Amino acid sequence: MKEVVLRLRYRYWPDHLLGEILSKRWTETAIPVIVLLLVAFAFSEAIPGFLSPNSLADTARQAAEIGFVVLGMALVIVVGGIDLSVGSMFALTDFCALFCLDVLNLPVPAVAVITIVFGALLGAVNGFLIGYLRLRAFITTLITLIIYRSAYDLLLFDYSNTIAAAFPDDAVWDFMGGGGVFGVPSVALLYAMVAIFGHVFMTRLRPGWHITAIGGSRRSAYNSGVAVRRTIARCYAASGALTAVGALFFAARLSTVGGDVGVGLEVTVLTAAVLGGISLGGGRGSVARALVGTLIVLLITNGLTTLSVRGGVNRMVLAGILLVAATIDIRWLKNRTRIIAKVYVSPTFHHMPALLGPRVGQGSRFEQNDKLKDVSLIGLGRIEAPEDVILDRHDNLYAGSRHGDIIRFFPPDYEKMEVYAHIGGQPLGMAFDRDDNLYVCIGGMGLYRITPDRRVEKATDETNRSLYSVNDDSRLRLADDLDIADDGRIFFSEATVRYEMHEWPVDGLEARGNGRIICYDPATKTTRTVLRGLKFPNGICVSRNGQSILFAETWGCCIKRYWFEGPKKGRVEMLIDNLPGFPDNINLSSDGNYWLAMVGMRSPALDLAWRMPGFRRRMAKRVPLDEWLFPNINTGCVLRFNEAGDILETYWDQAGVNHPMITSMREHKGYLYLGGIMNNRIGRLKLGKADPDFVQYETRWRKSA
Repeated sequence: MKEVVLRLRYRYWPDHLLGEILSKRWTETAIPVIVLLLVAFAFSEAIPGFLSPNSLADTARQAAEIGFVVLGMALVIVVGGIDLSVGSMFALTDFCALFCLDVLNLPVPAVAVITIVFGALLGAVNGFLIGYLRLRAFITTLITLIIYRSAYDLLLFDYSNTIAAAFPDDAVWDFMGGGGVFGVPSVALLYAMVAIFGHVFMTRLRPGWHITAIGGSRRSAYNSGVAVRRTIARCYAASGALTAVGALFFAARLSTVGGDVGVGLEVTVLTAAVLGGISLGGGRGSVARALVGTLIVLLITNGLTTLSVRGGVNRMVLAGILLVAATIDIRWLKNRTRIIAKVYVSPTFHHMPALLGPRVGQGSRFEQNDKLKDVSLIGLGRIEAPEDVILDRHDNLYAGSRHGDIIRFFPPDYEKMEVYAHIGGQPLGMAFDRDDNLYVCIGGMGLYRITPDRRVEKATDETNRSLYSVNDDSRLRLADDLDIADDGRIFFSEATVRYEMHEWPVDGLEARGNGRIICYDPATKTTRTVLRGLKFPNGICVSRNGQSILFAETWGCCIKRYWFEGPKKGRVEMLIDNLPGFPDNINLSSDGNYWLAMVGMRSPALDLAWRMPGFRRRMAKRVPLDEWLFPNINTGCVLRFNEAGDILETYWDQAGVNHPMITSMREHKGYLYLGGIMNNRIGRLKLGKADPDFVQYETRWRKSA
């Protein structure tokens, strides 16, 4: 009864969703949005009319003015700096705008251009000192804060009366200060356009990526060829320009150069940026977060002011919020990966039927032997991680290497070798099409092909996304093995949609249906998922009938058949159940049957642990990764089975001298070639009763023609 409850609970309860949600970047924006809604609700309940249309219009006007400054601050923080001088720059550019308008009597367009250029120059001073001279951002901007504020006070002493006595009569200036379109303030419209451009700039354009890269790791960005110093200087100049835009509209609205202009603005702006989720560590941030943080701070400020809270208390509240937000940001940034890992890994109930009798013992159909003991070795010590092996119609032998290469060995003795093609990722399953294009599954990259003239081309690296998936499962994480149907369609397995290639043990710990089978059609260049919810699908082989594929579920220890054509189209059938080991690649044999590699053997301890998801969850949280219970992949074998799923023959290397684990095998002209992702060699075994003329793909294409 307890086992039934566990089965139902871990089958239908989506306990893995919490980790997936927390791992998404948009959750870092969702939290400030929730805070924004709570603040708005609280003040709307405490203050009648707080969210009335007129009040919202005033809030939008103020939010846009401050929002420009917050955007500038966010840009500087993302690139890995900070700007404490924004308040003084705001005051100076406010003075510049009113001085040009009221004293120099310049037209409004000229006033706007001069003010923005002046702000950019003020920011460029910070940029030059921090970017090119490599001074500390905090102390540098603290000094320029004092210098700019002193300059403002001196100018204010000379020109404040002149500016206060002026009453400019200009429709454009009045529109900037108090006008709008359909009730939306003009400054809010401009802010929306700048924000949209900023979002595109940071997420879709190369300069924006460079800014994020510098904030994430300045040295790595420099080593990658990014102009670090110039980019930092430009960010500070852009911050000054954005501050000037906010000050320009502020000047148009109030036409004041009082002594308190910009005082404490750096605290307000910094609080808005951090509260919105702009990381003080650099490398993380967005325009949306800057906007949300601005609205939160402004609602709090306006709400406290409406409640007649004194200005000093108001600033203390903002400073306290900044302290709390900064503490949370620093602690979250430091522990984010650890926290997510504790909730992301989500083991499920996985029942494996008991192994009946001595499955690998004497007298069983899986009886161990030494048939692989004396296989000849190819490329010993010269190739690493040949997960799959394949031969072309000219008897050339191909295998992948963990260095991202496809290695070709030349007949007849396969001593001579060369790098056939360099792909960059770990090559896994391989298959030739009719035109001798070599299709390869690349872990972490997708499905690629190598043309006969050695050009490497991407076939596909994405498929249709699941509507109910939190993770973006359109990207291919672990394309594993493939085979090509008679009509040219390529069926390939993706072992897991939740983990990268090096994290395969974690997928084994979960034993969840994270895998799928995908179909790519070269004729239409379309990719679609045909089966989901599989437990580490691995080997793929188009069956003799040409209407179905056989595929291995590694953690399920079984072989299944999927019909993609014929009267059974869309049906999945069990072919071999309860294998004593973990199945890997499947290929055709010359006698009409199939070869199967078993990469390792089951163990009673793991079988039991798979029925105890709570135990595996605690193990993932409390025990180091290298001490987890893993699937045993140290003892492998090759077996031959027929269309009915009957085991016909097995091949073992009991001592594990030549092939301690086997991930693939390929029959070719009377020989069986062996590959293993943990091995540094390829095995070659002479088969006694095999067809000496059998070439797998040439035979198939000739039959289907």
